[in-house]
Amino acid sequence: MEKVKTIPKPCFEPGQGFYKKEPAMPLISADNIQKDYKTGEVTVRALKGLSFEIEPASFVSFIGPSGSGKTTLLNLIGCLDKPSDGKLTVADTDVIHLDRKQSASFRGSNIGFIFQDFNLIPVLTVYENIEYPLLMVQSVPALEREKRVAALLNAVGMIDQKNKYPDQISGGQKQRVAVARALVTNPKLVLADEPTANLDHKTAYMVIELMKKMRDEFKTTFIFSTHDQKIVGEAEIIYMLEDGELKGKEIKGGKNNG
Repeated sequence: MEKVKTIPKPCFEPGQGFYKKEPAMPLISADNIQKDYKTGEVTVRALKGLSFEIEPASFVSFIGPSGSGKTTLLNLIGCLDKPSDGKLTVADTDVIHLDRKQSASFRGSNIGFIFQDFNLIPVLTVYENIEYPLLMVQSVPALEREKRVAALLNAVGMIDQKNKYPDQISGGQKQRVAVARALVTNPKLVLADEPTANLDHKTAYMVIELMKKMRDEFKTTFIFSTHDQKIVGEAEIIYMLEDGELKGKEIKGGKNNG
């Protein structure tokens, strides 16, 4: 009788062989970035050697008092400005070496923006405001535009307000429209600078919850700046900025300073 050979079973334990799960690449990687501004003969250092990484589908807040460098940092991540020194990678792209045209193209493909003052175009309807980036930035065909805008109007609960103009809706509704507009281009990243500053606490909380819902649905990373302590706790990862320096990092459920 022929002897049956016993073949050893492969090891399926996590982290071994080809079953090893590769760590996720960070969506944003900052290495010792600095930002200087010149006022006459005086150089002011607004950001002082910031280093951090942010993973895809994160919900992150940079907090700190006015003048701490929050908006400056968001401008660098959003390719609206460049660091004076250091390395900054966003969506696998070394954004420091992009020229103005390349930066604009990169923003249009990868980044959405939500502004403190909403920045809706007053002569356009809710629908047209959301559609606008698809026309002006990405030149998306009409049928695809209609599909994307309708999906986001439903997602943010504004389908019944689509034909109204900005002056006909509330502040909270305007910010919902702004969230939809930021997401309509299918960005990897949405940056929100003080997105709840002009909203009451209840409406601010609703907007943050909407942003979380959109993150979960579209797997988009949201980064917002705020000094509003009432909503800081809604972030899942919090970076503390003070005088242009990172003073700590807090993760929901635990704290990691340094």
